[in-house]
Amino acid sequence: MSDKPFIHETAVVDDGAVIGAGTRVWHFCHVDPTAVIGNGCSLGQNVYVANGVVIGNNCKIQNNVSLYTGVILEDDVFCGPSMVFTNVVNPRSHVNRRNEYAQTRVGRGASIGANATVVCGHDIGPFAFVAAGAVVTKTVPAYALVMGTPARIKGWMCACGERLPSDDGDGETVCTACGDRYVIDGAGCRPVED
Repeated sequence: MSDKPFIHETAVVDDGAVIGAGTRVWHFCHVDPTAVIGNGCSLGQNVYVANGVVIGNNCKIQNNVSLYTGVILEDDVFCGPSMVFTNVVNPRSHVNRRNEYAQTRVGRGASIGANATVVCGHDIGPFAFVAAGAVVTKTVPAYALVMGTPARIKGWMCACGERLPSDDGDGETVCTACGDRYVIDGAGCRPVED
């Protein structure tokens, strides 16, 4: 990985923005002055990163995504093309609500599919998977697979990105792709500690 970030000539990175080593900022992006972006990230075409946004290491943000003030991405987060974050619950153009911005934290390793919408103030847990087109209106637990409008839990995901086999009962399950073991019960889904 290069010690320096790559900034495309059409991108605008305001003075004061912090961009980590090896991060690539592509065509027509705009990064505000107090944004912080980690190492090894990729910002696709037309990505906007607002003041106060924090992006961890190795995040992939696809084309046409806006990260507004209040968004925090932990390491290894994937944001699919044209997915949407909001930062105000009840916006009006004639009412200034900047003092009401709500925070949204996306946990390590989570994926958000293309054209999904995340309503502000609702966190997405580590390794969760938000399906394309879903509308997140409440907090998503770790490892959950959510889909639909509004998004509802439809299964559980392995950290490797594959859907975990499970029945309707509680118990242990094993990822058919990588062999990692998980417990699924009333408390959610979690890896089995050896």
